[in-house]
Amino acid sequence: MGNLCANLGPQKNTNVRVSLPAVCFVWQIAMIVLFGVFIRYDKESDAHWVEHRHEENITSDIENDFYYRYPSFQDVHVMIFVGFGFLMTFLKRYSFGGVGFNFLIASFGLQWALVMQGWFHHLDPNTGKITIGIESLINADFCCAGCLIAYGALLGKVSPVQLMVVTLFGITLFAVEEYIILTLLHCRDSGGSMVIHAFGGYYGLAISWVLYRPNLHQSKQLIGSVYHSDMFAMIGTLFLWMFWPSFNSAITDHGDGQHRTAINTYLALASCVLTTVALSSMSQKKGKLDMVHIQNATLAGGVAMGTAAEFMITPYGALIVGFCCGIISTFGYLFITPFLEKYLKLQDTCGIHNLHAMPGMLGGFVGAIVAAVATVEVYGEQGLKNTFDFVDDFKDRSPSTQGGFQAAGTCVSIAFGLVGGAIVGFILKFPIWGDPADDNCCEDEVYWEVPEDEETIPPVLEYNNHMIHKHQDIAESNFSVEQS
Repeated sequence: MGNLCANLGPQKNTNVRVSLPAVCFVWQIAMIVLFGVFIRYDKESDAHWVEHRHEENITSDIENDFYYRYPSFQDVHVMIFVGFGFLMTFLKRYSFGGVGFNFLIASFGLQWALVMQGWFHHLDPNTGKITIGIESLINADFCCAGCLIAYGALLGKVSPVQLMVVTLFGITLFAVEEYIILTLLHCRDSGGSMVIHAFGGYYGLAISWVLYRPNLHQSKQLIGSVYHSDMFAMIGTLFLWMFWPSFNSAITDHGDGQHRTAINTYLALASCVLTTVALSSMSQKKGKLDMVHIQNATLAGGVAMGTAAEFMITPYGALIVGFCCGIISTFGYLFITPFLEKYLKLQDTCGIHNLHAMPGMLGGFVGAIVAAVATVEVYGEQGLKNTFDFVDDFKDRSPSTQGGFQAAGTCVSIAFGLVGGAIVGFILKFPIWGDPADDNCCEDEVYWEVPEDEETIPPVLEYNNHMIHKHQDIAESNFSVEQS
């Protein structure tokens, strides 16, 4: 009788044959038009590079920024498309959606990010054109990362059309909050603890809160992992873990800043793994490890080091940050996620609150503290100016003042994520987006052509097994022609 009553309610229409192609075609054509009007190569990627090289007395093409930045760009690019994509394949029936929609979000997002970030950072007032180079591509990938983080909270519960809307607004909000934090407040956040992780985490959580599904338990048989899906997700974890030093150091200053950032991130990640394993084992009666913790909490150290990694936090300071993040993130999966779902009606599929939102917020405030206590004795006069970019309008700013602005930047990123996410969530509540029904969430078949499961392997003849029933008579076998 209960099932009958449930079926009497309005049924979801998940047919996106018109809406998805329309959004993809229209928005891609819009990108072509915008790129045609605004986007041009910068001086290091333009054919006039040869003339520029002579004017600036540059002796070799090796000094082109491409050769400094491209290895880091490639690492970041792998993280966005492989790392994030495979990390979301843990659901038993949503691997296509995890990887495929990640691919869709990032491919649209990077184009829109080049335009949005270009308007704020690279618009030439004389020509009205935006110039892009290798650093622009890295920043565009960073911009996509915020939307992919938000997708983690919505995984399996929204349609691809909704995800395109999430990306459109997410990239726009990201570009605005990034401009406020990095340009107006003059914060330093090379690895994006504030700008990427705190914003993306709270943006996704706010959307998920607005789109709360009280009957999501109807899909409980799909919300879970199996052995091979967890292994695929672990591949994503390892890609992210290995390349995170590149992620945090990709756009830092050449020389000591980039070198120091890679070291600090490397150490924080290593420390985070041991702490996560220890706490995961302690949480179980027999000391068994939980794959959810190992897939996610082991990365929290990299998230939290995004802001302070280029500062003189010291190697042991990096280990302390990783240690604390392993505890906080694992604790979040054990206690905070169930609390949020039960009492705040917040359904966070991937646990982005524990991997991105909390560590990102922590990283922002750690950066504020480390900046506030910076001294000339530790950095040197030129090192202090170079690390915090105390030049031009900010040449008289003190480290303590910088620390205050760093903390303010963290608050700005959280506010943009929560308010922007709530607004986007209400937009996505309109019944026009083709989102799945409560009993069909986390199921690839809703939006993908899924191949049939492999046929069952015919049973092996018992009399062919030399280890079991060795003396069994052939006539007693259950084998039949029909079974073959």
